[in-house]
Amino acid sequence: MVKARRSSGRGFTLIELLVVMAIVGLLASIVAPRYFGALQKSREATLRSSLSVMRDAIDQFAADRGRYPESLEELTRMRYLREIPEDPLSAKRAWLVIPPPSDAQLGGQMYDIRSATTGRASDGRLYADW
Repeated sequence: MVKARRSSGRGFTLIELLVVMAIVGLLASIVAPRYFGALQKSREATLRSSLSVMRDAIDQFAADRGRYPESLEELTRMRYLREIPEDPLSAKRAWLVIPPPSDAQLGGQMYDIRSATTGRASDGRLYADW
């Protein structure tokens, strides 16, 4: 007498696995653009904050010393900044230093600072114009 083998029902069929993989892929395609968009906006907000802090430090230095600073290193050495912030878009400490206008009454080399990152922000403006 031959016993018939019964299927125990364990495991998944190929169709079930494909359906689950399709659902996961669909959800990932919906979530990924939003995630990367939010990540870019947070980097831009960090850049705006860093620029604001450094510009305030330049202004405070000029008010205290009667001249503009020579470099970011001078601002850190004189404790107007704890450290030179990293540009969140380029992951470097590369900043574009703007010298004072020719008719400025104060001496020094650093009147303003901008990001050295090329490209456009999510609002369409150039990062170098911030």
